[in-house]
Amino acid sequence: MSFRRAFIAFAVSLGMPAVALAQDARQVEIGYEITFAGVGGFRIDVVARFNGATYDVETSTYKEGTLKALTMNYVGRNRAWGGFSPQGARPSAGSLSLMVGDTPRTWLAQYGASGFLQETHTPVWKPAPQQAIPDADKQGSLDPLSAALSVGLAGDAACDRPVRSNDGKRRIDIMFRKIGMEPAATTGIPGAQGDVLVCEMYTKRVSGEFDDAPKEAETERERPIKIWLARFDQTQIRYPGKLEAQTFLATIRGRLLYFRERPLTQQESQAMKK
Repeated sequence: MSFRRAFIAFAVSLGMPAVALAQDARQVEIGYEITFAGVGGFRIDVVARFNGATYDVETSTYKEGTLKALTMNYVGRNRAWGGFSPQGARPSAGSLSLMVGDTPRTWLAQYGASGFLQETHTPVWKPAPQQAIPDADKQGSLDPLSAALSVGLAGDAACDRPVRSNDGKRRIDIMFRKIGMEPAATTGIPGAQGDVLVCEMYTKRVSGEFDDAPKEAETERERPIKIWLARFDQTQIRYPGKLEAQTFLATIRGRLLYFRERPLTQQESQAMKK
């Protein structure tokens, strides 16, 4: 399991189910740290706003500590927005903005009633024929953050659902398998309530542009990522509480740093209705 693959899978698990929308308008703020061999690596900050039947979620990902000092610059921002119906989430659009080294990339995916509608790459992406994502693979896929939001829709059965993720250059499937439940008090997750859902995640490439060879990718797929999904409030929402993944060199770990929530201000509520 590579650092990148574990990181992508962890990001996909940052979902929140539709039950959040039955509550008063509110903002949830969550912070995560991902370490490699005990050394600080990545931070992920999440800000999710819910108002009536609409949602707007943003994440910010960046390197810190030793990894930031010794490796290439990386800053990522994702956003997903849309609404909810009795059938579940209705994404309107999702975007990502990446800065790797000094090279920027942005991608916007827009959705219609039948799913994936159109996409916009900046700069324009011109893949080799063998690296293109066929239209058939795009159908039913979601940008990484919208895919994350879909994970929680199954509630306690979230680990039984595959996720079709698409970041504009890579289409991957993420499969979940439920291991069981653990009492929150035994998991070491601060603030966790009730029982914690424990799952394994596997990734499988579908199409697009990949850096590693297919054989290496399939070997990595046999090393699952273990994730603990916990509740932190009185809702049925489950959030990632911690993560563990083995690599050839060391263990990758993700942990919750903080969980905060507050009502939306009147100005924030009005802005979401526009």
